[in-house]
Amino acid sequence: MSRLINFFAIGEFYHIYNRGTDKRLIFKDNIDRNRFISLLYLCNSQSAIHRSNFNTSSLNELLNIPREEPLVDIGAYCIMSNHFHLLVHERIENGISLFMQKLSTAYTMYFNKRYERSGALFQGRFKAKHLDSDNYLKYIFAYIHLNPVEIIDNGWKDHLLKNKDRTFKFLKSYLFSSYTDYLNSEFRNPVGKILNKDAFPNYFQTEKDFEVHINDWLIRSEVNLEIGKVEP
Repeated sequence: MSRLINFFAIGEFYHIYNRGTDKRLIFKDNIDRNRFISLLYLCNSQSAIHRSNFNTSSLNELLNIPREEPLVDIGAYCIMSNHFHLLVHERIENGISLFMQKLSTAYTMYFNKRYERSGALFQGRFKAKHLDSDNYLKYIFAYIHLNPVEIIDNGWKDHLLKNKDRTFKFLKSYLFSSYTDYLNSEFRNPVGKILNKDAFPNYFQTEKDFEVHINDWLIRSEVNLEIGKVEP
């Protein structure tokens, strides 16, 4: 059962997530997804950055815009069609709340303008879970990065994985999570500036360590990925 956290402690780690109101789609195409990814960078600044001041739609150019010190440290993220997940570290007092307010407001304004709608886009205030143990924190790296498996293997958590090789290939090609930021491969995502891995425990010293961790959670028959689950 999800619970709302009203206080975030500096130095602690949290799983943040939210979904569209009425379970609606909030990322309809890659333009929407790239917009949100750019906002993960631009909204994570102690000074305001107005995207409208920059006449570019290039994600790489947006991720090179100078910014002030971040509000939070981001360790992982994943964007699905109707929800998103973030792993964050509280960097300054009230940093998570301020960051999420800026992110939610900026994306809602963009979405409403593009699709000529009004009103709330997200289902209330974002949800947060305190990652209060080493095992819980390490597990969330797998939980967040395995979300996209549902796209190619619906209900995979309830049955044996249909094709492990196909699944790993898909995860490496999925552009809307930080999965490839943990790999040194030809699939590597060019948005590494969003993450600050140094703020998180060094669980994965090599690419192999990360792949083994993901593999362990992917294939174990008794896998339980209900922690922090957001219903589609």
